[in-house]
Amino acid sequence: MDSPTSSMALASWVLVAVYAGAILFFVIRGARRTRNLDDYALGSLLFSPYAVGLSLAASMTSAATFIINPGFVALYGLSAVLAMAVAIPLASLASLVVLTKGFRRHGTTVKALSMAQWMQTRYGSQAYGIFFAFLSLLLITFIVLICVGLTKVLSAALDISELATLSGIVVFVFGYMMFGGANSMVYTNTIQAVLMLVIAVILLGSGYEHFSEGVRGFMDRLAAIDPQLIASTNTDSFLFRDHFEVFGAALIVGVAIVCQPHILTKSLLLKSDRDVNRYLVTGCTVQFIFFAVVFVGLYARLAFPDLTFNGQPLPLDNIVSAYVVSEFPVIIGLLVVMGLISAGLSTLESLIQSLSTTVTNDIIRPLVGRRLGLLEVGNLRLSIFVNRMVIVLLAIAAFWLSWQQLVEPKLSVAIFAQNGVYAYFSAAFMPILMGMFLRDVPLSAAVGASLTAVVVHFSMYYGQLPLPYTLADGENPGVAAAVAIVCSVVVGLAVYLLRRDRSVALMSPGESG
Repeated sequence: MDSPTSSMALASWVLVAVYAGAILFFVIRGARRTRNLDDYALGSLLFSPYAVGLSLAASMTSAATFIINPGFVALYGLSAVLAMAVAIPLASLASLVVLTKGFRRHGTTVKALSMAQWMQTRYGSQAYGIFFAFLSLLLITFIVLICVGLTKVLSAALDISELATLSGIVVFVFGYMMFGGANSMVYTNTIQAVLMLVIAVILLGSGYEHFSEGVRGFMDRLAAIDPQLIASTNTDSFLFRDHFEVFGAALIVGVAIVCQPHILTKSLLLKSDRDVNRYLVTGCTVQFIFFAVVFVGLYARLAFPDLTFNGQPLPLDNIVSAYVVSEFPVIIGLLVVMGLISAGLSTLESLIQSLSTTVTNDIIRPLVGRRLGLLEVGNLRLSIFVNRMVIVLLAIAAFWLSWQQLVEPKLSVAIFAQNGVYAYFSAAFMPILMGMFLRDVPLSAAVGASLTAVVVHFSMYYGQLPLPYTLADGENPGVAAAVAIVCSVVVGLAVYLLRRDRSVALMSPGESG
């Protein structure tokens, strides 16, 4: 891909510098209020429910939504739109509303800082909490996706190499996340969400000329490139081959996708239960608009019908950055670039904050905390120091894995990320569901559900096991996750009912002659 004009590159450098300065301002402001790990994880300030709702929408919307997923739409057409902009949003936002109040009710009672701590306190098992903390490390695949997406956009806009861009992103973002935590993140996420809203409108309106002959004319232009682009399924893909992959798996995954620590734990930033409804309305409304941005992939396919740009083949992960550079004038292009950066940073910040908190509080503290002095009264600053060292290690791992994905991706970095993230929330979904809505749930039911999900997911994916009566198989991480979730629900409920019946039988008086 050719580089943007020198004026675009120069203006991008200036705007990125201003943007970075604004972020650092809020980080420094937040760091002054961060005295211990509780402040880092949940904040010490009073946040507006609207600000937290915007922060939620920004956190749920990653570089995948704005940068990577439109590439799938460009390749596979309407089938990808139906899965990514209809099925998953409807299921995930409905699930978010249902699960938030129950999660918050227990989380605020025990002052949970992380998903792992929530699991530990809900099921009364430190070992189970540690298991979930280690499982949370799978979320580094999501961090990698965002780093790769940001690298693609910024390297094109700034006209520098991907290696230099990736290095700058990792050093800057992981560096400032060592200090501010939740106190700064809500502010930066709010600004990012507002900017992302503006960009969403610009991107969705950028293809208005394609509708000069109405919706039918738009569809006809896509069909002229490839008839499968306007079909509800696409047999050329391994993600949208039949209606189970487009709707069934997407709906199941969408319901469970909110069971990620940087999403559900966002509700713990609210200081009052009265704020929950305003938080959810704000977050869900904005999030639905963000989900719709994948439609831009259809505009990109019309702009690059043979998926080449200046005579060079376009990899999936480069399609959006090529579209922005080629279709927008410099000023609008710069604004769009800032919005794409915001989409990546908002989720990246939340992931770094939640994952570093989990490693520090739920792995290091219970396993070696006494040896390090973390359990001593009055040693709160030490936990902040350890948390910062964890962030350094996460940065090193993220850089190495991101570079591998830039050099040798399997179609898209999204497949790498989905494999890890889907395995995590597949294991979390049923334990969270039982913990919220069932009483006296035995630990064995939660453990059985989690282990079943992990084993089934990775067996399906790496074995590429076929799903009977469909074209789907485990090569699609969404199918592997959907099957894992269903199996997890069956096992969790079975163990719960068996243990409950046994308890009832033991409490019943014995039969006598």
